[in-house]
Amino acid sequence: MNRDIKELQQRIGIAFRKKELLQQAFTHSSYVNEHRIAGHKDNERLEFLGDAVLELTVSEFLYDSYPGRSEGELTKLRASIVCEPSLVTFAEDLDFGAFVLLGKGEELTGGRSRPALLADVFESFVGALYLDQGLDIVKGFLKKHVFAKISSEGKLLIIDYKTLLQEHTQHHNMGLLEYRIVNERGPAHEREFVAEVHMDADLLGTGAGRSKKEAEQQAAAGALSKLNVTVQR
Repeated sequence: MNRDIKELQQRIGIAFRKKELLQQAFTHSSYVNEHRIAGHKDNERLEFLGDAVLELTVSEFLYDSYPGRSEGELTKLRASIVCEPSLVTFAEDLDFGAFVLLGKGEELTGGRSRPALLADVFESFVGALYLDQGLDIVKGFLKKHVFAKISSEGKLLIIDYKTLLQEHTQHHNMGLLEYRIVNERGPAHEREFVAEVHMDADLLGTGAGRSKKEAEQQAAAGALSKLNVTVQR
């Protein structure tokens, strides 16, 4: 079940002038195909636009931030930021998947957390934001949710703690991992989730975040610290 876009606007601190643009950004083609509502559009055209806006804004950020880098180096840095895994991480941090309108079939097959869908939604949102409020507002949004995650060397400061923990425990034959969301707190627009990661009967780590996935990542980070695993940044 998707959540209301009013909550989404509160979460990101941006009020859209044209609410239909925001709704379109979070409408998957499977929803439109099933409902056939007059005037209801999917997000594919906005995705096309958002992809171009991201390319431009990320390119400008890298050009201004790293004057000593060559064209080839800047191209590689940009590719690492606008690639699907990175876009998925940005979307997950904002819990975008919870707001997508999906058809029943797509919902039942786990579409809400499918990487390609989340990456597309992030691009669609950027396209919608550009149309609604212009490039400067897009840059402000990306400064907070994307550019802040880029190091002084131009690398993304994104660490997949869950994968690192999984690899470590499998390598040492330590047991099975299980993640649990144990609490939700705060108002709807500032919801915080609390997650635990267990190995068999033992609690390895606890973490909190603005989305369930972020909370699980923080729980995994706590578990790695408890296990004295050094994380390379």
